[in-house]
Amino acid sequence: MASPPPLSLRLGQAGLRALDEIARRRGVTRAEAARQAIAETAERERRRAGLAAEAASLARDPAYVAEAREVAALMDRLRDAR
Repeated sequence: MASPPPLSLRLGQAGLRALDEIARRRGVTRAEAARQAIAETAERERRRAGLAAEAASLARDPAYVAEAREVAALMDRLRDAR
């Protein structure tokens, strides 16, 4: 399989310093640090989107909302009892 074409971008001074720091800490090249950072960011965004969808689904579930309110009320009572 052929490699994708190279990508060129301007990072600016802060971006370049951050990339250098990642590369230095991980003991990899700038290019590898950039690839890792991009892949990690994409994975984080996928996880966040999944969590947001799950939270929205739970918020639409009346049984879940009622149970969450019961738990919150119990926690309030327990806190006030101290």
